[in-house]
Amino acid sequence: MKNNIENYTEERCKEILKRFGIEEGQIVLDFGCGGGNYTIPAAKIIGNEGKIYAVDKDGYKLKDLQEKAKSANLHNIEIIRTSGQLNFGFEDAVFDVVLLYDIFWYFSLQSPELLELLKGVYRILKPDGLISVYPEHIETEKLKQKIEKFGFHLINRFRGKIIHEGRPEQSQILNFRKE
Repeated sequence: MKNNIENYTEERCKEILKRFGIEEGQIVLDFGCGGGNYTIPAAKIIGNEGKIYAVDKDGYKLKDLQEKAKSANLHNIEIIRTSGQLNFGFEDAVFDVVLLYDIFWYFSLQSPELLELLKGVYRILKPDGLISVYPEHIETEKLKQKIEKFGFHLINRFRGKIIHEGRPEQSQILNFRKE
């Protein structure tokens, strides 16, 4: 049984995801999903007609996510463990939305891995697809400029209470559309 904090966390995440455009039937990639703070709410929004791919390299967090998904009776989540490589094994233009939440402590603004990540995200997103970025641990404006150089344009910024590590904190999410 969920407690009040878990319910608040899930509802807040759903509200944030809906605000920037996650809808029923979409195909979503949650890259660096961790324990699924946003994966579970996204899976509930997209419903049985949609699918979410939850990718992370932390096996313990993925196991936790798998248990949460089972407990919530969600069958639209595919969990993928990665060794940290950025070689997306997905076809071109298959995703409606890509979530990049709290992953930027892995990438510096100058790292070739960040460029590889953005190039891969561009390739796998459908035309007019969305990329949602929670830019924790990195200079937000410089990251925004890098993302825009890869063919995305900022459509909005959400400023307010974001769920980070299971707790609400004041921050922002940047949402971009593929050009």
